[in-house]
Formats: sequence, C-alpha cells, structure tokens
Amino acid sequence: MRTLLRARMDTRAGNESLKNGTMPKIVDELMEQLKPEAAYFGPLDGGRTCLMVFDMQDSSQMPAMLERLFMEMEAEVELNPVMNYDDLKKGLGALGH
Repeated sequence: MRTLLRARMDTRAGNESLKNGTMPKIVDELMEQLKPEAAYFGPLDGGRTCLMVFDMQDSSQMPAMLERLFMEMEAEVELNPVMNYDDLKKGLGALGH
C-alpha cells in the first residue's frame, strides 16, 4: 500500500545527531530500506521533517523502519495511506456513479 511517512525530529536529538555525524547515516539507511518513490526534507511545525512516499507491503515492517527514528531522533512519526492521481481515478471509478 502506498504510504506517506512523516517524521519530525526532536530539535535537541537532531542537533546531537548532526554533531556526532549519525544523521546522514540514518537518512541513507532509511532511504535504502524504504526505497521511496518520493522523499522531501525541510522544516515543518518548527522542526526538521522528512516526508517519504513508499510502498508498505506489510504492517510488520513498522518496527524495523520506525524504531530508529523514535530511539535516535526522538521523532514524532505518522504513517498514512495515500493515493496518487491514478489511484484516485481508479477508486472514484469503482463508485459506479
């Protein structure tokens, strides 16, 4: 299922990970693990945030992908199912209206 990951890093934990050099490694490993179709990084709600759209095959993937964000980045994390335009057209077409 196409899924949107939104992770907002804690400022203090993010600062520490930049100082000790772990942030690039964490981001690289997350990119390699998720292989997102899109990834964006920037400030949202006052903190460092990443947004990634990826295909989640099974909910059992959540611990492996999220625990590092929680533990090392003290991130606030959301996962939401999302659609692209083609998915939306297909879904609306199934309504039969």
